[in-house]
Amino acid sequence: MASAADAVEPTKKVLVIGIDGCRFDALQRAETPHLDALMEAGAVAQPTRIFPARYREADTISGPGWSNILCGVWSDKHRVMDNEFTAPNYEEYPHFFKRLKQVKPDAATASFSDWSPIAKKILSDSDETLDAEREDHNYQLSDVEIVAAASKHLREADPTATVVYFGQVDGAGHADGFHPSVPTYVKAIERVDGYVGELLAGIESRPTRADEDWLILVTTDHGGSGTGHSNGHDNPEVACSWLVVSGDAADRGKIAGERGQVDLVPTALKHLGVAVDPAWKLDGEAVGLK
Repeated sequence: MASAADAVEPTKKVLVIGIDGCRFDALQRAETPHLDALMEAGAVAQPTRIFPARYREADTISGPGWSNILCGVWSDKHRVMDNEFTAPNYEEYPHFFKRLKQVKPDAATASFSDWSPIAKKILSDSDETLDAEREDHNYQLSDVEIVAAASKHLREADPTATVVYFGQVDGAGHADGFHPSVPTYVKAIERVDGYVGELLAGIESRPTRADEDWLILVTTDHGGSGTGHSNGHDNPEVACSWLVVSGDAADRGKIAGERGQVDLVPTALKHLGVAVDPAWKLDGEAVGLK
């Protein structure tokens, strides 16, 4: 008779969902059943720092933010100060796909985004990449393309780590205001929540789903105040993020202590069975896991 020890270990997989410019108070105001379910079934770090106490030279905008999130180090290491990417240090501090493939060369990676610097500047070692940014920067339309491609990939491919980024919430904030009282901003969050539902449905429809252990990580790069978020280091409406860690491997409840954007990468790597090499000099630590 087979023992419990003989049971096959579920295949570990990670989905990272990035929602640009999404304030947590607006998320709470919006009708977001899918994100609510992920938070209910997982752990939440809120607020989450978007720059370290030791360094505040980088602007509170997307270039530094997504570099923090996807590389696992702060801007004094990756050297992205703004959205110009003048002298990035991704060679020394790369996107976490590179770290994953260093340890697990057969790992399958994919990135779907509609803010072009993610694909053209930050990303490395992606087996499948979609950069869907439009010339007119209509993120509401390009998000539809993103969710269709990413959902198909999650249903039909065999991904190890997938990153999906949505831009329209930030677009709505810049157009009309980053605040839970702004209807168009809240509506954009609600639309993206529907896309989150499509991604989760893609995972659940996989024929191998019963043999897989999925970790879902959801975060944002910054908040906003008025119609902007630049130079927001001293504005709590701008300078805070949040992180949801959800799935069978996740703990439940509020993640204690002061957390930062740089915690996402070590959390993803730990779930995937990748031991962090001290030589990588990551700034965060794994959080929200059992």
